[in-house]
Amino acid sequence: MKVAGLDVGSKTIGVAISDALGWTAQGLTTIYWNEEEISSADEELQKIIKENEVSQIVVGLPKNMNGSIGERGEASERYAEYLKEKYHLPVVLWDERLTTMAAERVLLEADMSRKKRKKVIDKMAASMILQGYLDSKGGVI
Repeated sequence: MKVAGLDVGSKTIGVAISDALGWTAQGLTTIYWNEEEISSADEELQKIIKENEVSQIVVGLPKNMNGSIGERGEASERYAEYLKEKYHLPVVLWDERLTTMAAERVLLEADMSRKKRKKVIDKMAASMILQGYLDSKGGVI
């Protein structure tokens, strides 16, 4: 069984998937959605969960640098709760502070154009969120 990692934004959800042993995370896709309509990503997410035999979901929790939870963090908490109820899978919130900035830095160092960066940044951030979670578990999911 695999773990899905999600980087949830107001317009996109970056998706990453672990290998079956829970060692590595790979960026999979970016889902475009409308945060105001919480179910708008359901069809694509359901397909990913089924095709990849996902047994757990890790949702990035964007905390403020002082550790407090702001508006984006609250939105991620709401979406995580929605996912638990919708898919009946364990959902873990994972501190994602600086993952998007780290992903941006990696892509800049790779000399990727702004247009190309925009297409991959969310799934790369999801991969970093998931990899951080997997590393904390030592490959045992």
